[in-house]
Amino acid sequence: MPPVMSALLAFVVALCRSRTSLCLENLALRHQVAIYKQTIPRPRLHPTDRLFWAWLSRLWSGWQEALAFVQPRTVIAWQRKHFREHWRRLSQRGTPGRPALAKEVRDLIRQMWQANPTWGSPRIVGELRKLGIEVAKSTVEKYRPRSKKLLSPTWKAFLKNHVQDLVALDFFVVPTVTFRVLFVLVILAHERRRIIHFSITEHPTAQWTAQQVVEAFPWDEAPRYLLRDRDRIYGTYFRQRVRHMGIHEVVTAPRSPWQNPYIERVIGSIRRECLDHVIVLHERHLQRLLTGYCAYYHPWRTHLSLAMDCPQSRPIQPAACGQVLAVPEAGGLHHHYERVAA
Repeated sequence: MPPVMSALLAFVVALCRSRTSLCLENLALRHQVAIYKQTIPRPRLHPTDRLFWAWLSRLWSGWQEALAFVQPRTVIAWQRKHFREHWRRLSQRGTPGRPALAKEVRDLIRQMWQANPTWGSPRIVGELRKLGIEVAKSTVEKYRPRSKKLLSPTWKAFLKNHVQDLVALDFFVVPTVTFRVLFVLVILAHERRRIIHFSITEHPTAQWTAQQVVEAFPWDEAPRYLLRDRDRIYGTYFRQRVRHMGIHEVVTAPRSPWQNPYIERVIGSIRRECLDHVIVLHERHLQRLLTGYCAYYHPWRTHLSLAMDCPQSRPIQPAACGQVLAVPEAGGLHHHYERVAA
């Protein structure tokens, strides 16, 4: 039986006993307590024992005179500890601190910070306020991404800002049925992936290549940057002609076609989607094939990089426009689909 229960049971029994018997029992118990204090340096008390004395100290004014194992200040410390634990349990019933910020708002803060590296926390707070989201500056700084490096626009953003001024050109070869080798020059605008100009020759020179650039860009429409490789065909005459047009040449590193990816990709598309499926007879035949492919490429061929749109953006046709009709393109190698009213 726990000591507290045995003490309460003894109290109930003592109510029915005489005063002399109680005094003699009190003497015997005090003698035993004195022996225990000499024998046991520090008694082991349970939480129920501490709770009992904290409760008894509130009901009995002479509780300090009956203490033998501990000092009165120890009982007072027990009582303060129970008081703190009581209020701690009350305060922890609800969710402590401020209400949690919604995950959508946290993700939006991170997206704003990454997409706008020059913005500060007050700018993001103001932008969120315009969206009906009230947050503090400290909240924005808490959830924004941490970066030890100075914030800088990404390469994707840098290229996007200059894409209107970038064009690229490159050659690829096409063998004919009579084993002649034809050289095809392709000039591509990075914006909307448009094939601005293409031309075919059997003997390319720097003068011929420079003339193709002049024909592709009138003097008032010349781009700012021209991206090319280090082929020797772009000789001194070519460089001088391009410089006089106000075009700045950007030359890729040796053996690095990945530095001019857009033009390489469009040349690969021309091969895979057109030239790999036909036998080129002669230069005029190749000219006709490429003209037909470009007529399909610009208004009808969708691009993943253009959000599945075409270089010449075409509107979406709803079902109300009529039935779907397939129209052959590039000699039947491809088809485009459009809705035609019945």
